[in-house]
Amino acid sequence: MMSDDQPIPGALRPKELEAVYAISRAVAQSMNVDTALDDIIHLTRPVFIFDSMVLYLSNDRDVLDPTYARLVGRGQSAEGELAWGDSVAYESFNQNQVLIRREETDGWEKDRLGLHFFLGLPLRLGERIMGSMVFGRFGGPPYSPDQIHLAEFIATHVSQLLGSEQLVERIANLEAERKLDQLQKDFIATISHELCTPLGFIKGYATTLLREDTSWDESTRREFLQIIDEEADRLRELIDNLLDSSRLQSGTMKMVLQLTRMDSLLKDIVVRTNSRNQEMKVELDIIQPDLRCQVDPTRIAQVLDNLLSNAQKYAPNSPVMISLGLADGRAHITVKDEGPGISSEHIEHLFKRFYRVPGKTGSIRGTGLGLFICRQIIQAHGGEITVESELGKGTAFHIYLPYEQVEQSGP
Repeated sequence: MMSDDQPIPGALRPKELEAVYAISRAVAQSMNVDTALDDIIHLTRPVFIFDSMVLYLSNDRDVLDPTYARLVGRGQSAEGELAWGDSVAYESFNQNQVLIRREETDGWEKDRLGLHFFLGLPLRLGERIMGSMVFGRFGGPPYSPDQIHLAEFIATHVSQLLGSEQLVERIANLEAERKLDQLQKDFIATISHELCTPLGFIKGYATTLLREDTSWDESTRREFLQIIDEEADRLRELIDNLLDSSRLQSGTMKMVLQLTRMDSLLKDIVVRTNSRNQEMKVELDIIQPDLRCQVDPTRIAQVLDNLLSNAQKYAPNSPVMISLGLADGRAHITVKDEGPGISSEHIEHLFKRFYRVPGKTGSIRGTGLGLFICRQIIQAHGGEITVESELGKGTAFHIYLPYEQVEQSGP
């Protein structure tokens, strides 16, 4: 049986009209399709008896995928044995018509649950058919004209709800694409600037040294070469960060783990930092000596060097304290400065790729990859890195790593 009739408000009885108005309110107030459909089932079933309701949506290949299904009433007692009306859904979708079908399974005379009445309704949005909705009754009675009208109202509401949800999703996708496009543009601009700056220094000073119309004294010549050497190191650092970021994202960065005394590793890092940078004062506090962790010493040193470099950039002339202890059954390394601190609104974004704190990046060179790389390295060791900061009181980075108990030998 087929129906081409459109739902006519006057064809509905008062109880059914009341259900329609309640459904309209529920749909308007619902946050998502599933919630709305749950409300529709609750509001409709007292005036329109059904045992199952299934929502099918069309995919890119015009194949119907069930996206929502509920069994109520008699349907719940034989859930595993009941059909869902797939064939009715396809016919209703392909023919763009309301369909009613009666199906009889073997032995239905003795078990009325074997007598199925399916009502299939196309889900239309303008000229587009989005899918179909199927109501099922097991054991009867057949659907009356008034009930078919009510089901058509329900299908219309669901179509509108699905259209609104897809519009919201499309807008969200467009916004995500816009943000991704802007992120790519910002990344290209940042990387171009960061790479061109050391290249500019290298090219400028090298060209100056090669000029044949001017001679340079040894002191000036050495100063220029020193700048070229430093900028070449800076360029190599930028390239290494980009490569490390890519490897960490793809999971191809190799870690060479070995049992390492963390106090010895930290002492080496502090000595190296203080010898390289006379203006930076780094102190070490070993609260728990002889802590041993399975780590890649080179990568852990990279993390500490990065944190110390950040302290030098954003908290210049501030003393930095590195401490080693135990916390919550893990090795705990803290890197704390007494600089200007970071506003709380930026804390949750600090470890994101390419993120740089606004307002602090004007004269400070960087790509926003350093802390992202730190987190990825620490997580690759089964650890965790966090940050806490207070404006005017400094910033502290906390690194937590699994450690291995060392058995104490007897006397």
